[in-house]
Amino acid sequence: MTQTTETPAAAGRPQQDGPSRPRVHRAWFVAAVTFVTIIGAAAFRSLPGLLIDPLHAEFGWSRGTIGAAVSVNLALYGLTAPFAAALMDRFGIRRVVAAALTVISVGSLLTVWMTAAWQLMLYWGLLVGLGSGSMALAFAATVTNRWFTERRGLVSGILTAASASGQLIFLPLLSWTVTRYDWRPAAVTVALAALAVVPFVWLLLRDHPADVGQKPYGAREFVPKPAPVPGAARRTLRVLASAVRTGPFWLLAGTFAICGASTNGLVQTHFVPAAHDHGMPVTAAASLLAVVGVFDVVGTIASGWFTDRFEARRLLAVYYALRGVSLLFLPMLLAPSVHPPMIFFIVFYGLDWVATVPPTLALCREHYGEDSAIVFGWVLASHQVGAALVAFLGGVARDAFGSYDVVWYGSGALCAAAALMALVIRRRPATTHGLPAPATA
Repeated sequence: MTQTTETPAAAGRPQQDGPSRPRVHRAWFVAAVTFVTIIGAAAFRSLPGLLIDPLHAEFGWSRGTIGAAVSVNLALYGLTAPFAAALMDRFGIRRVVAAALTVISVGSLLTVWMTAAWQLMLYWGLLVGLGSGSMALAFAATVTNRWFTERRGLVSGILTAASASGQLIFLPLLSWTVTRYDWRPAAVTVALAALAVVPFVWLLLRDHPADVGQKPYGAREFVPKPAPVPGAARRTLRVLASAVRTGPFWLLAGTFAICGASTNGLVQTHFVPAAHDHGMPVTAAASLLAVVGVFDVVGTIASGWFTDRFEARRLLAVYYALRGVSLLFLPMLLAPSVHPPMIFFIVFYGLDWVATVPPTLALCREHYGEDSAIVFGWVLASHQVGAALVAFLGGVARDAFGSYDVVWYGSGALCAAAALMALVIRRRPATTHGLPAPATA
């Protein structure tokens, strides 16, 4: 459609460089809005581990049943991500993210009135899962790819750390709310937090640098805004069909599945009830998870900086090996009170929580070029499938064995396997157009 009045941005022409050019590139403001948006949406990521014991006590649902609802949420979070990346290409970032935040808010609010386990599956599993998946890490990948040609590793690290920052902000508040009042006010808090971010997204976020007449940060030439891409679902599946013929995709998907199993599925979902099993108060256990969030911010931003300077596959191998070692020691550290060895674990584990994201995203970009955001969405889907399996199996193991020890040890062994898989990924020159030709691992 032709507009009657064209500004330089609307016409797809760059603004002239001159004395009035802002010192701070607009890309950094877009990254800041994205950071705040992910923080606001992170509230729902903080709640599942706090719900297991209250829902078990109030409704008598088994931990396996509650874990199944969490697993549906985590699986949809991942499976929706690649389609969300394509939808952002078709309809724009603002529309997709604003709609996703609204769905999260509605799903979380409806849980207040649930009385049956299937409602937990529907509201928290389906609605919150779909909404969160539509603005998952594919959101950060799309913003990074469009607005930056330099400092991509650093920016992806910062945006990934936003989720941990949200956990840091909301976990102590939500755990205090659940302990002092009930789980329902905590669910309402999550709904309001997601809804409060929508105006910021709609008013401040921009889809592409050409919308404001600027080049991407670090680019030498102006990049016109591409036309909307129709057939988002077909494109997403076409990219997947091409990617599955390459070895690096399966290695990245496998390592990231283990990443999800050992973080979101295991620690984020089951750490609080596992610590409570050993006599630790819920608020103390939740505070430890919040501290994980503090050091996750440091570790993820540092990982982004490292990714700009060192080989991504070697970074991944180191991260997974260190994580596996830490998980093997965790069963010996759980106790009624917080002691120095536990604090050391929390700091060590926090530095490694999602440090894997920047090098994984860099490898997707290296091997899959312009389709890297969608490929990363599929890799993220494997992350969440791994998380979903362990969220469910962790609850089943607790019901069957009376403790989580077997899950901690199993996850540590999986991390060792992920470290070896990362080293198998071969280096490949980045492409500029679509997917590379099929390659072996």
